[in-house]
Amino acid sequence: MEANEFLNYKNWIVAGSVLNETKYAYKILNALKAKGYNVIGVKPKSEDHKVYNSVKDVPHKIDVLDLCINPVLGIYVVKEAVDLGIDKILIQPGAESDEIINYCKEKNISAIKGCALVELSK
Repeated sequence: MEANEFLNYKNWIVAGSVLNETKYAYKILNALKAKGYNVIGVKPKSEDHKVYNSVKDVPHKIDVLDLCINPVLGIYVVKEAVDLGIDKILIQPGAESDEIINYCKEKNISAIKGCALVELSK
């Protein structure tokens, strides 16, 4: 599977600093919304009620996880996603780690390194 194929799925989560306008997670979340995707932000340890703290808190079906978070926290987000049956993860530059990649391989998850903003601009 290629990164651009993830765009065929409409239900997304963006995990990262989705409330900070200077961060890529925020830009990705809003770019997906602008293109008509059903997208929700997840920011672990956030006290802001505008986003979810956990993938497990999202009340609807999720097709794709866009991982745009430090890999130290990202592995926990990935494990939650896998527990929920999410099998497509787009890993943004800087969010990858050997631990995340190896875990996804073990669990048969389509984990692709790429950038949602690049794919949306094609």
